[in-house]
Amino acid sequence: MQKNILTDPVLSITNPEVFSPNNPDNPSMTAGMTFVGQFLDHDLTFDPNSPLLEKTNPKKTTNFRTPKFDLDSVYGGGPEQSPELYDLSSGFIKLRVETIPGSEEFSRNGAVRFDLPRVPGTMTALLGDRRNDENVILSQLHVAMLMFHNAVTDRLQADPAHAGDSAQEIFKKARRQVRWHYQWIIVHEFLPLTIGQARVDDILQRGVRFYDVDDDRPQIPIEFSVGAYRFGHSQIRPSYRLNFGRPDHGHSPFFAFIFDDAQDPNDPDPNDLRGGKRAPRRFVDWQTFFNFGDGNFRPNKKIDSKLSSVVMLLPGSRGPAPGLPGDGVQSLASRNLMRHVNFGIPSGQVIARRMGLPVLTQAQLEPLASYGLDRNTPLWLYIMKEAEVMENGLRLGPVGGQIVGEVFIGLLKADETSYLTSRPNWTPVLPSAIPGDFRMTDLLTFAGVVPPLN
Repeated sequence: MQKNILTDPVLSITNPEVFSPNNPDNPSMTAGMTFVGQFLDHDLTFDPNSPLLEKTNPKKTTNFRTPKFDLDSVYGGGPEQSPELYDLSSGFIKLRVETIPGSEEFSRNGAVRFDLPRVPGTMTALLGDRRNDENVILSQLHVAMLMFHNAVTDRLQADPAHAGDSAQEIFKKARRQVRWHYQWIIVHEFLPLTIGQARVDDILQRGVRFYDVDDDRPQIPIEFSVGAYRFGHSQIRPSYRLNFGRPDHGHSPFFAFIFDDAQDPNDPDPNDLRGGKRAPRRFVDWQTFFNFGDGNFRPNKKIDSKLSSVVMLLPGSRGPAPGLPGDGVQSLASRNLMRHVNFGIPSGQVIARRMGLPVLTQAQLEPLASYGLDRNTPLWLYIMKEAEVMENGLRLGPVGGQIVGEVFIGLLKADETSYLTSRPNWTPVLPSAIPGDFRMTDLLTFAGVVPPLN
C-alpha cells in the first residue's frame, strides 16, 4: 500500500520536497518558533466572549489578558490569588510541575519528563491560560517556562548575595529575571526572525508611528489580534517529530500530525499531538524544534497563502479538545476569514494605503481573483500574501511586519516594568552560549528540559 502524506506523518518531515511541494519549508526559522509565537499571543490576548458566527464590535471586546509581556499566562494572579499554580514545599515560591509516569521508558538515557500540573483524576490542566494545553508542543513549552522560573529561583537562593532575602523577595527577583530574559528573546530573536532586523531597529530607534499606545491602559489593535498576528497559522507543519523515542527499549521516535480529527477524542494517548492528555511518550525533545548545533532541528513552513492540510479539519466538534473551539467550524482558514468579517476590519489594501506602504498589485493577487478578493483582500490573507510576494515567505512584509513590530515594541515601551523601559541598557545575566545574549536554546537549557540524546 502506497503511503500518503495525509495518512503518514513521517513523510512531510523526512522528504518535504516530494511530499509537501506546495507548502515549502522556511530555511531561516526553526519549527519551534511557531509555538513561541503562539505562546506570546496567549500572553497578550484572550477574548472568550466574541462568538465566531456573530458580528462583533471591536470597541466592546474585552481582552482578558494583561496587554503586557509579563507572563500572566504562567504566573496567574501570583501565589496569593492563584495558589493552585504554586509549589511552596521547598520553602521558596516555585511553580508546580508534575512528572510523567513511565516517561523514562520512552526517553533517551531514561530521563524523567514533566507535564503541566493537572486536576487529580482528570486531564484538566492547572495553568494561567487553558489555551496553552491546546497541543503537546505548546503545553511542553509552558512546562519549560515553569521550570525556567524554578531554575532561576534555585540560582538566586544559592547566591550568597541573596542569603538574607525572604521567599517573597526571591520570588519577585526571580519573576523579574524570567520576564526580562523572556522579553529579550522577543526583541532579539523572535522579532528579527519574524519581521527582519532592519524593521526592528527602525521601530526601536524611531518609535511607533501608527500604533497609538496608551501607557496607562494599552489596547491591542484588532488589526493585530484578528489580522496580522495570525500569520503563524501558515507556519504550522502538518506533522512533527515530537521526540526521538528510546529505540534500545523498543520505542521508535514519535511522529504525529499536530491534529488528526480521525483520532478518538477520548483516547488517553491518541496518535496526534492534541493537548489535554498525559502518557509516557507525550513529551518534547527540543532538539527537533530549535537549533542546538547537533543537526537535528527542522524548519517551520514559510509565511505564505498556504496552510497545512491538518488545520483545515481541527478537532473540537467530535469531542473534547482542550484549548480548541467547539463551535463546529473546523477550518482554520474559515475561522480567520469569518473573524475578519465579524469585526469589520478594513481590507489589506486600505490599511497599506493608510500607512503609506507599498500596496500589492492585482497581478500579485491574481490567484485570488476568482474569489473576488484581488481588489479587497481580507487583512489576514493580504498579510500572508504580502510576505509570500515581497519576502519569499521568510518573514512578514511591510504591512504585517510594521503592525506586529509596533505592537510588540510599543507594548514593551508602554510597560514601566519591562527592561526596555526601566533599564534599556540591561543585558542578560543568566548562563548562555554567547555571554550577554539569550536565546530560546539558552532558556530551554537553563530550565533543564533538554536531556542529551546520546
